[in-house]
Amino acid sequence: MKRLTLAIAAAAMLATAPASHAGATLDRVMSEGKLVASTDPEYPPQSSLNADNDFEGFDIDVVREIASRMGVEVEFVTPGWDVITAGNWAGRWDVSVGSMTPTKARAEVLDFPAVYYFTPAALVVHDGNDSIKSAADASGKRIGVGVSTTYENYLNRNLEIDAEGVPAFSYQIDSPDIRTYDTDLLALDDLRLGDGVRLDAVFTALPTVLEAQKNNYPVRAVGEPLFMEPLAVATDKGDAEFDAKLAEIVSAMHADGTLSKLSEKWYGADLTQ
Repeated sequence: MKRLTLAIAAAAMLATAPASHAGATLDRVMSEGKLVASTDPEYPPQSSLNADNDFEGFDIDVVREIASRMGVEVEFVTPGWDVITAGNWAGRWDVSVGSMTPTKARAEVLDFPAVYYFTPAALVVHDGNDSIKSAADASGKRIGVGVSTTYENYLNRNLEIDAEGVPAFSYQIDSPDIRTYDTDLLALDDLRLGDGVRLDAVFTALPTVLEAQKNNYPVRAVGEPLFMEPLAVATDKGDAEFDAKLAEIVSAMHADGTLSKLSEKWYGADLTQ
């Protein structure tokens, strides 16, 4: 009898308890039929605006496929990278499929349900430069990076990638003069003005460098990649159901070859393994 009384009391407490917020983001996305994704309009080939003012790129195709598999439309917004990585999005957007590396610092304010590809981090110089032949040669030099990026963390020697199976890396650049930009492309714009005019080097993702070269930027990568980045879908903290749904979808996209095909389309190589 006592056990029955306790069970009834517990059921009554659950019935009168405040509604849980678990699933709030997923519920909103499904009820509104819209997934709001943050992206960067100046980050080709991951994300950029074409001549018709439509978003295109690898990240764009990935998030469109995620939305399609959820049965919803996708809408893009363009907050600054530092705003995205700060977390506490307050429902202004639902997901970032923006080539974000899961780090320990970011994991304090964001969740990373699924890694969807990997990229090498490359040090880049102007074609006219003949003094920086290795990463160590860039010590003390003016190096441009996107603000709040893993490249800035690396140069500050406080990069901690929070993902399994990431190859070990070492810090090879001493006391750089770090110049931050809103986007990596803006840093490359300054580098292409000439060797040493505003920058001595830029540190960014190798696919970004290759895309710049395709667009006739006079730049080249130096030496071997300084670290390998796992790139993950990111969400604001607080909705385990939403994270589980995204993880399920991305896992299926890995398994059925969709991510590999999109990688080949935009990079000419499979960077998903």
